[in-house]
Amino acid sequence: MIEITSWLRIEDDEIVEKATRASGPGGQHVNKTSTAIELRFDVRNSPTLPDDVKTRLEALAGSRLTQDGVIVLFAQGSRSQEMNRQEARDRLVELIRRATEKPKPRRPTKPTYSSKLKRLETKGKRSGVKALRGRPKGDD
Repeated sequence: MIEITSWLRIEDDEIVEKATRASGPGGQHVNKTSTAIELRFDVRNSPTLPDDVKTRLEALAGSRLTQDGVIVLFAQGSRSQEMNRQEARDRLVELIRRATEKPKPRRPTKPTYSSKLKRLETKGKRSGVKALRGRPKGDD
């Protein structure tokens, strides 16, 4: 069981981990050992996540989310399979933790009187500059 917050935990059977060969330099070691970890977590079919967290998590996942609603994380930074497994799990936990935070509702505000005046003054100056860019009048 993986603890996300004090009130949210994910069962180990909800996560699918697969060891694959890592890419990049490493000589013979990289060609014969499967140290990279591909972690998959099905967001849409998860029984433990609330619906609002699922929605925010899908938005946060971005390109890591498949068409079926599965988050795919790939960790290959370490030469150790166990360290890569822990790194992938940590990234998943952090992603879900960020999705549990409810966004602060935006309160619309009105522009102040002085900001309105400043905007109109700037518009007047810009229009004056642009008017000078035209052809001179009356010098034909």
